[in-house]
Amino acid sequence: MALAMATFAALDASAKEVMRSLPHDVAVFFRYFLALLIATVMLMRGGGLALLQTRHPYAQVMRGVMLLASTVLNFTAITYLQLAQTAAISFMIPLWTCALSGPMLGEQVGWRRWSAVIIGFLGVLIIMRPGSMTFHWAMFFSLGATIAGAIYNILTRKVGGSDRVETSLFYVCIVGSLFAAIPLRWHWQMPVGYEWLFLLAMGAAGGGGHYLLTLAHRLAPASVLAPFIYTQILWMIILGFVMFGDLPDQWTLIGAGIVIASGLFVFLRERQLGKQTTLAPPAD
Repeated sequence: MALAMATFAALDASAKEVMRSLPHDVAVFFRYFLALLIATVMLMRGGGLALLQTRHPYAQVMRGVMLLASTVLNFTAITYLQLAQTAAISFMIPLWTCALSGPMLGEQVGWRRWSAVIIGFLGVLIIMRPGSMTFHWAMFFSLGATIAGAIYNILTRKVGGSDRVETSLFYVCIVGSLFAAIPLRWHWQMPVGYEWLFLLAMGAAGGGGHYLLTLAHRLAPASVLAPFIYTQILWMIILGFVMFGDLPDQWTLIGAGIVIASGLFVFLRERQLGKQTTLAPPAD
């Protein structure tokens, strides 16, 4: 799980670098298309075309749409924000997942977890600080990415009981690739030179990160893996400093600490209640 989080951090860092010269739409397309190649290999090795059968075709399509929306919003945000800022805000995904599981899955969410959701959102407000000199409108895109990511999480719970992991990963990548290809008619730009290196890194990180996530779930329950999600912010801080010279301010770190504490409380509470939790990548 820790390695998966490092991989997803590398994905965001590669995307931020390559989008300095390439249009966002091109970067998003290659992120999904190259991951699709990896997902196809996993599908064929895992059982072949028989795995294309799914009991939840509409949910699988919506999963792909939601993850694509999360990616587009997140890529837009990281163009303008520090990697550590987007990572800290992305930790709201488990909290939104908890809040939305009631209306979408019919689960009962008690006052303790609702309190954690509210406290976590206050942590995000500390990171964003609306009205201050450090506030940037792109933070709303990052927050929107967490909501789309939470809906993706909930749909993943729905299909996880019947569809194989290889099946779900393939549908996410194929749906993302098809929809991401549409804007290329107007915004296509052929990558050159070093841009291919970062695009390949994005594709490998996207497919490889999901594979590592799947492998982690096979080896340990989600309640054990949950704390390791938050190691991503360490990699984001390191990559942000090494590649872009960015360091988060104290308010970002304080807000991130509040969101992380709230997320861990929700995981521990759901563990006490015996709920099955599926951990998904922060916003990619």
